[in-house]
Amino acid sequence: MMRIAIVCKPQKVELGQVLPELVGWLCQHGYDPVIDREGGQYCTTAPAVNRAEMPGWQPELVIVLGGDGTLLDVARTFVGTGTPILSVNLGHLGFLTEVRLGDLYSTLEGWCVGCHDLDERAMLHAELWREGERISSYEALNEIVVSKGDIARMGDFAVELDGKSVARFRADGVIVSTPTGSTAYTLAANGPILTPDVDALVVTPICPHLLTLRPIVVRGDAALLVRVEGVPNLALLTVDGQLAVELHRGDEVRCRRSSHSVKLVRMSAGGFFEALRSKLSWGER
Repeated sequence: MMRIAIVCKPQKVELGQVLPELVGWLCQHGYDPVIDREGGQYCTTAPAVNRAEMPGWQPELVIVLGGDGTLLDVARTFVGTGTPILSVNLGHLGFLTEVRLGDLYSTLEGWCVGCHDLDERAMLHAELWREGERISSYEALNEIVVSKGDIARMGDFAVELDGKSVARFRADGVIVSTPTGSTAYTLAANGPILTPDVDALVVTPICPHLLTLRPIVVRGDAALLVRVEGVPNLALLTVDGQLAVELHRGDEVRCRRSSHSVKLVRMSAGGFFEALRSKLSWGER
């Protein structure tokens, strides 16, 4: 039997009805569902495992019942597996999770017969270096952020591209974004919108203390370095807005395009620009 993993956003009351129905539908159609611990609170007819263990079950498809944040977490959990992800929006904006709850089963039927597209999204690889030693590494679908802490004072940062200095400046931080992430935090920081198929990265200063400093778009295979040169009290490395690591003065965050990507199951004919219009009111007068 083909195994399908189901990942749920915690504390969503809709899951009490949606999840048992979905598990029943999958079983009736010859699939073997496995759910995460969050979903296990709402359904007892399928095995519930820790989310981090789900890639080891080798599912053919991951169904995300949640919002964009849940999808970002799933993308990192299944990084390197190539498992397609079908996202059902139970969140607020749902820019990446395009399938409405009412379209869940028609979408699944389309996937079952191969009537779907796979939208492959590039990921970002980041490494934290301290005193010449690599401390840790991370994968992100949206962005890597290096920023100052909670005191309302700016930090000092430096950015390098392929070993050459780009700028040194005072700001609240720096965002290094994928094309997918260009409609997330980068957009809120006045960065450009990139279509998902563009082979590029975006570097966006956060509230810089220079009127001349603006976001820049660099080629997709560029090697970017962000160095913390001074902070008032605390600096953080944040991955997709979900994982935070404390940084020290002199720490370097080295970013490049990841060797991994995320495959999103798409059924809608509207595509990226339809999402911009419907979710972000892009181009409205």
